[in-house]
Parts: sequence; C-alpha cells; structure tokens
Amino acid sequence: MLRWILGSREAQSALEKSSVLCIGEEQPQNCFTELQVLKGHFDIVRFLVQIDDFRCASAGDDGLVLVWNTETGEKLLELRGHSQQITAITTFKCRNALTTQTMLITASSDRSLSLWDPDTGNRVQTIADLHSSVKCLLVLERLCLWLSGGEELCVWNQDFQLQCHQPNPSDTGIIALIELPKNCVAAAMDKEIVIYRLTVPADSVLCLTEMQRLSDHRDQIRALINVNDNMFASGSHVGELILWDAIDWNILAYEHILWEESQSASEIRMGSSKPSEMSIQHLCSNGKLILAAVGSGLYVYSVLTKTVLAYRKVAHDSNVLHTMLLSDSELISCSEDGSVRMWEIQDLPLAAEPASAGFFGMLTFGRSSKHSGPPSKKVLDVSNLKMLELIGDLIGHSGAVQMFVSFKENGLVTCSTDHLLILWKNGERQSHLRSLKLFQKLEENGGL
Repeated sequence: MLRWILGSREAQSALEKSSVLCIGEEQPQNCFTELQVLKGHFDIVRFLVQIDDFRCASAGDDGLVLVWNTETGEKLLELRGHSQQITAITTFKCRNALTTQTMLITASSDRSLSLWDPDTGNRVQTIADLHSSVKCLLVLERLCLWLSGGEELCVWNQDFQLQCHQPNPSDTGIIALIELPKNCVAAAMDKEIVIYRLTVPADSVLCLTEMQRLSDHRDQIRALINVNDNMFASGSHVGELILWDAIDWNILAYEHILWEESQSASEIRMGSSKPSEMSIQHLCSNGKLILAAVGSGLYVYSVLTKTVLAYRKVAHDSNVLHTMLLSDSELISCSEDGSVRMWEIQDLPLAAEPASAGFFGMLTFGRSSKHSGPPSKKVLDVSNLKMLELIGDLIGHSGAVQMFVSFKENGLVTCSTDHLLILWKNGERQSHLRSLKLFQKLEENGGL
C-alpha cells in the first residue's frame, strides 16, 4: 500500500505518476513507499548535511539554512543571515574542556563565512568582506582546524581566527579539498591537484607549504575524494579516473572512460549526445569500491583489483549528479531528470552474451606523461564483470535532484531545483512502528 503525504500541486502530479509506475510485479521493488514533502525554501536547494541521527540541514540559492527533524519531517529552525546563495556547508565539532558540540559552517556568494549553533539557531561567528566567495570547506577535526577554498586557500581555527593562507592559487580557484595523512591536504584546481602540508614551526605560527603539483589530468578536475587511509581518487571532465597513493602521491591506477570502440570520431561529433556525457560529475567510495557518475551512466571500480567491476552506460535520462554506495552490493544515484534510483550489483546471467569492455579503454600503472600522445587502448578482461540491476525508482521531484542524505533504516532525504525536500521512508517499517505505538497506547489505557 502506498501512503503519499503531498505538499504541492507540482509534487502531487509527479508523485501520482510514481504511484502508477510502482504498481505491478514487473516493476523494480521499492521499499520507500511512504514519503513526506518538506517545504521551506523558495529557491533551488543544493546542499544537505547530516547533523546527527535524526537531524539534517538544507541550504541553497535563497541563502537560507533550514534544520529538519528527519523522524517527523518538522522544520526545527531557520538560520537567516546570508544575503546570497549558499556555496558550501559542513559540520564542525567544537570542543571545550567539558563538551563537544556539532556546529554548522556555511559559505555564501555574499563573501562571508558563518558558524551556526543548530540547537538554538544562533549565528555564533561570522567573517565578512572576504576577497572572493568560498567554493569548498574542509574540517580537520584532529587538529581543530578548518579550511576554506576558492580563489585563495585559508586555514582557520575553531574561533574563526585566520591562521595562514595561500592567495590566488589558480585562475579558476579551488573546487575541492580533502585531508591526507601526515598533516597534508589536497586541493583540486583546474587540471591540477596541489598537495599542501600544515606545519607548526618553532615560533608556533601555523604554516601552509606547497609540497607537490600533480598534473596528470588532461582536463578540468570535477571530483576529488578520499578512498581509504592509503588512497585518494580524482575524476576529470573527459572521463579520466586516477587512483593516487595518499602517502607519496604517485599514481596507482589510471582509467580512461571512453566512447564505445565501434563509434567513430565523426559519429561522436555529429551525434546529439552532449559533451558532458563523458564527464565525471561525482565520485564516492566505501574504501573497497569507487562509484563514478559519468554523464548519465554509473561505473563501479574495484580498488583491490584495479578493474571495472560493473557499469551501466545509461542509468538515468540525464546527467547523474550525486551517488552513494550503501554497501558492497547496493548503491543509489540521483539525476537532472528528477529521479532517484537504487541499484544492486549482480552477477551476469549465465546465458548472457559476453559483455563488451565498452568505455574502458586503458589501464596503466605509474605516472603518465602529460606531453605523450593518446594512450594505446587495451581491452580489459571482463570475465568477472557484473551488472547493475535497478531495484528501486523514486519519482517525486519535478526538478533536478541535487543530492541526498541517507539515514539508513530511518529514511532518505533528497533536495531539488523544485525548491523542495522529500523525506522517503520504508513503508512497511513505518507501518510496523505505528502499530507498536498503537498497541502501547492501548495497553496504557487499559485496552479498547
């Protein structure tokens, strides 16, 4: 049974279509049969961040930060202070002698940074009149520091005091930051990854030193993530996936996601496909697998074997914007087409024809030469290739789904260009919980 809790006429139209699509044994099984539309924003909602087990914060182009209870769907707080769109948001654990409190750091196009208390809604700290807007944030909890990246790289302490900075690192600015071992950080800017080291010299003044520039990508880097304690990965606009050693910053594997070998260059140019269909828009990892969103497709890469485990050339009708590995066999993705889809990695049927290596043209080890010619293609051994099977299709948004946050058995929260959030729940689990509450209340009241 589907239980729709509707919030707007636009959402209702899309949700009614979803209910029709989910009926029938041939459709993928979808456990998220109960949903609630959350309204509060009046522009595109681009960001979601989990605060604790039952709260999340949303932010977007209206400059608002809203705090939600993911159990009830209640809007708890409105954090007002930014005059323009939010460009980055993250959680930050502030520690003192007695307690540790989770706070929120936000950056905005109004060239300000703010520290918020999500329990009270108060803006605790703010930094205004920056030289430029901040594009990304990185918290170094072990050092009680945080970094902001944009046209300059800045290091701040938990009291919002500037410790050191690197001005104008590149023309395009920093688009992503990750933490590396030995007090190092990696910053993605244009086609390069720059490694910095944080040190405290004898005069006790924090110092940010550039250690190395990794210039192996041939186009703009679009994604940069940690894989595990020993590796990180980056993805570029032309479909390059590079796996790096996190200690010595050498290339461990290079994977170029190419067009089908049967297509000629002229067919690619004259076709209706968008150039972005090769671009890696998003990467995520659970330490053993890397999931890449490449155009409208999904590609699962094994860190252990350095090979492609499974892929789906067309997983959505438009570009995939965000992904997550729920386990070693289940994953989830969302797209510009307004859908959220759940997938399972399954073995290929025995009767299936041999799968083509498809887009995966080469695999090399060691640093590639930036000035060398195009690498020669090497067909991968696909004997262990698996398939991505659609197991759930969540259709509720009327605009592009920007991202989502999973609360595991407590549900899933999605945000979109339609100004809405949707809280998706497991219908059977919610029905069971309601039955338990009813029986408890009957017992307290002495029965019917």
